[in-house]
Amino acid sequence: MIRKLATRRETLLLGALLLLLAVIATRFPGFVAPSNLADVFNDTAPLILLAIGQMVVILTRCIDLSVAANLALTGMVVAMLNVAVPGVPVAVTLAVALGLGAALGMVNGLLVWKLDIPPIVVTLGTMTIFRGTIFVISGGDWVNSHEMGEGFKAFPRAELLGLPMLSWIAILALAVFSLVMTRTTLGRAFYAVGGNPHAATYTGIVVGRTQFWAFTLSGTLAGLTGYLWVSRYAVAYVDIAGGFELDVVAACVIGGISIMGGVGTVWGALLGALFLGVIKNALPVVNISPFWQLAISGSAIIIAVAVNARAGRDKGRIILKSAEHAT
Repeated sequence: MIRKLATRRETLLLGALLLLLAVIATRFPGFVAPSNLADVFNDTAPLILLAIGQMVVILTRCIDLSVAANLALTGMVVAMLNVAVPGVPVAVTLAVALGLGAALGMVNGLLVWKLDIPPIVVTLGTMTIFRGTIFVISGGDWVNSHEMGEGFKAFPRAELLGLPMLSWIAILALAVFSLVMTRTTLGRAFYAVGGNPHAATYTGIVVGRTQFWAFTLSGTLAGLTGYLWVSRYAVAYVDIAGGFELDVVAACVIGGISIMGGVGTVWGALLGALFLGVIKNALPVVNISPFWQLAISGSAIIIAVAVNARAGRDKGRIILKSAEHAT
């Protein structure tokens, strides 16, 4: 029944997304052309990657506000590495980005697990530390396009079957995490910890360790996105992706991932990210003020939270009715 509720929310969100595209098409028909929609997906790919990682964290009743700072720090490190060691293979750069991102995520996970500090406090702190570290290692200087190697910049733009590698990486992440969340013991543990941590403990699941792995996965995706971001835009600086963590959380909430934990899917995170991506790409095209863009995004978040809360109450009623029938 819970799965049916989740599916219903995703169906509603998909319908809302299609309706939004239909409305935009009345003002600007070219927006819904396949080539343009592919570009919108590519522009939204970084948000999709971070939303998947955030989804895993939120499922365990935590939150990671350091993802954008992780992205920025990892992006600066790999950009400086590319300047210091010209011609370093892309595979090595990817390995460094994934490894550093995972390490930063582990820091969050260990602080939450071992010191029992509230996740929002931990990640607010590490967000500031990561941003400060960028300033320390870079001296506040930018790494610009002319300083980066051509191979470093070319990877996310390289096309395969008509789609850039950035889009393919997002698609691969969606497929991998969909399998992890539905077909593995770890994926089921994420849901169990968020749904009822006390019951999860009785079944032998270590709640803190499960949350640690959630933060690690989120950090890994943030690190990967850090390289893809700076290579695609060919610039790295202290404030890169500033405030982007709010978009990531918003994508998850809009996608039906419950902030109370235990409810949500990879595809919900995808739809939430695409909804925001369409809004951010379409509204400027149809000459809507940036202030209205913020208002529309905020309204979507509030509506999504209200729908999630209503679904939670409905789920509670279903459980009570099931208990009554059982007795």
